[in-house]
Amino acid sequence: MMRLGTGLVLAAAMAACTPAGPGVGSKIEAQAPVAAATQAAVMHEGFMILDSHLDTPEHFHHPEFAFSNRGSFEADGTQVDIPRMKEGGLDGGFFVIYTDQGELTAEGYAAARNSAVLRQMAIREVAAKNSDEVELAFSAGDAERITATGKRVMFQSIENSYPLGLDVSLLETFYIGGVRMVGPVHFRNNQFADSSTDEEVVFDGLSPLGEDLVREANRLGMILDGSHASDSTVWDMLALSTTPLILSHSGPRAIYDHPRNLPDDLLLAVAEAGGVIQINAYSGYLELLEPSEERVGGIAEIEAEFGDDFEAMDAETQVKVRAAYAELAEHHPAPRSSFATFLDHLLYALDLVGPEHVGMGADWDGGGGVIGMEDVSYLPRVTEALLTAGYSEDDLANIWSGNMMRLMRAAEAARTSDASSPASVN
Repeated sequence: MMRLGTGLVLAAAMAACTPAGPGVGSKIEAQAPVAAATQAAVMHEGFMILDSHLDTPEHFHHPEFAFSNRGSFEADGTQVDIPRMKEGGLDGGFFVIYTDQGELTAEGYAAARNSAVLRQMAIREVAAKNSDEVELAFSAGDAERITATGKRVMFQSIENSYPLGLDVSLLETFYIGGVRMVGPVHFRNNQFADSSTDEEVVFDGLSPLGEDLVREANRLGMILDGSHASDSTVWDMLALSTTPLILSHSGPRAIYDHPRNLPDDLLLAVAEAGGVIQINAYSGYLELLEPSEERVGGIAEIEAEFGDDFEAMDAETQVKVRAAYAELAEHHPAPRSSFATFLDHLLYALDLVGPEHVGMGADWDGGGGVIGMEDVSYLPRVTEALLTAGYSEDDLANIWSGNMMRLMRAAEAARTSDASSPASVN
């Protein structure tokens, strides 16, 4: 997930990174025949299709957003709602509890904890209000049962464990509320680990508290997520975790040398341990893109007025900054990558680690989406491209959900906690 302010500063700082690799995606896109498209449409309907990183809960607090109504990326910037999930065949996925990171202080932790609790409550409330169309899921078995009824699946995940403060036992509270995936860190180093995009190295991986977090996630039966973590942190997680890791929205550094992407040896290690790499569709992680002069100037004006560290701003200032960036985007949008470039990343990962270890985590509603795949209604294009590339129906079933469900079952099987069963909202 890319965030305002901080993410833009990071993108500018990393502009020296250069893309690499063949234009595989563009070749596949150009060669897709009509027959393949027809076959893909039929086959696509038969898969259970899940995405591992849906930032849509960011919209749940906004009175103008209704999950049951069809939005438009062009009109309102949204990418996921029930109508478009149906159009694209998206059966559900992990809806993210994300919290802006502030100072590593008791006050910062308390504010973040409250924000995360409210975000989880919003997810549960949306599920309850739309119970005829969606249902909260707490296990792999739940996902299969829910999709069999025609409803959409709402898992929950935590991106950035900063709200847990110094007490990893708080993770159990979120588990009881439905969280089944957790990542230790986001853009900045925190009390648990080093981030892939923080310039400073503090722990060279997990902190002692971060090691406790991994053990607690294993005990509870949660999937551990290495996205946003530094390479050293992911290596530490691999060494310590009793279950395979997921990279919920990441990509291969061999295609584009960005710190949020991972090198081949680490991707192979994640796969060899049974883990899964869910490929991101965030343009800034796919290729080097130059913003217009007008956009650069607009960003400079916003940063001159408010500063460049969004996560350190108070809530009132963050509202003003979001509004300023929204207005800037309306007139001078950020450059976006293409569907072909996204396919380059997806096909490279598939070739490197195999279809048993790759899936989709496009970062919808968190900055993901590319030209030609603007929202979840476009997902059948991915099935079409993979069929044209020679992947089988079994491969596609694994890519769309089978691999992720295997990880969930592994986490469930390794669970040693006697935490209470979550209360149903239906």
